[in-house]
Amino acid sequence: MSEYINNSAKRKEQLRNLLLELHNGGNPALLRRHLIVALKNIPYNEVVEVEQELINSNALTEEEILNFCDLHTAVLDGSIDLQGAKGVPAGHPVDTFLQENLALRQEIEAYEAIKKKFMEINDLQLADYLLQLRRIFNNFSDIDKHYKRKEYLLFPFLEKHQITGPPKVMWGKHDETREMLKRAHEVLSLPGSSVDTFRATGLAVLDAAVEMIAGMIKKEEDILLPMSLDTLTEDEWFRIYKETPEFGFCLYDPKEEWHPQGMNVEKQAYVESEGIRLSSGNFSMDELEALFLHLPIDLTFVDKEDKVRFFSHSPNRVFERNRSIIGRDVRMCHPPGSVHVVEQILKDFKSGKENKAMFWISEFQKERFIVIAYYAVRGNEGEYLGVLEVTQDITDLRKLEGSQRLLSYEQK
Repeated sequence: MSEYINNSAKRKEQLRNLLLELHNGGNPALLRRHLIVALKNIPYNEVVEVEQELINSNALTEEEILNFCDLHTAVLDGSIDLQGAKGVPAGHPVDTFLQENLALRQEIEAYEAIKKKFMEINDLQLADYLLQLRRIFNNFSDIDKHYKRKEYLLFPFLEKHQITGPPKVMWGKHDETREMLKRAHEVLSLPGSSVDTFRATGLAVLDAAVEMIAGMIKKEEDILLPMSLDTLTEDEWFRIYKETPEFGFCLYDPKEEWHPQGMNVEKQAYVESEGIRLSSGNFSMDELEALFLHLPIDLTFVDKEDKVRFFSHSPNRVFERNRSIIGRDVRMCHPPGSVHVVEQILKDFKSGKENKAMFWISEFQKERFIVIAYYAVRGNEGEYLGVLEVTQDITDLRKLEGSQRLLSYEQK
């Protein structure tokens, strides 16, 4: 045991000295080579300890820690054993982070596939490919919920355990990624001039954003999540689990519930026994939940900040929904080609110019007739509160003729 302790101390001292030498103006190329060798032989938890010590002593600036974090990730390149992280039970917050990363990787693969085709397309095809890229980057923007859960749920518990360095570094990287995504959306919102121009300028901006996202996935899976599993208690993970839905999910909706083994988990008490009292009556929580399940229409509510806040989840929805859209900007929930329509509805509802917008789709999905209506939701003083989307399949209703005055349970 003493030999292990001594070896650990020597490794950390070597890493500390290399970082300080780099900070003090040593040969960057030579020191980077030495750091690469050192990082391949030092466990991630020891790297974190050294980072924390240097931050606590103000020996390194935040920017230097950020740069070192990038080097550390590049050196690791998947070499850390993630069996602990991969073996977490379904529904555990770490499992959710990993599943979201898997969904993000699929978007990265889709981006790379479209990028390859840009080498072959002509100017007439550019508009269609830009639409595909906008869809992908709309999905990438969902990563903000993933990052916020780290920032507001996971990081506070790490800091409680005196681990402040990695959270501070990663939060900085989150903000860099957000800025990169903002720039990517700006590039994709510009009218496409030519394929050659977009290849020369636009793809570089998109590449930078995708590279940042991919890099953060590695930082999480190689460093943050294993370290967090080693550090947090089951009770702390469960507290994170319970608060996770408040922030929403990123491109993934967990199907499994989770709670620590051996813990007696009581059913969440959302309201007092009297239930939810409204001006015309009241419901218990179970009654309200069941009511939304049985409505013959689909409801989605978008608040005044344009964020999706609620959807009814009946088993026969016209359009599929899952909880990953909660907290998402409504613009990101529509195909790029129809975002301008969403913008117009929001603008007209907020200004008070309009209160209702209707659409219908015929011969859609096995000759169904679908009606989609949007209603401005306003308070007692007429103030704008949001938008209610109501969707209904009226295929069978349109076939009704004559009158039905007698009781009939016939199913249609």
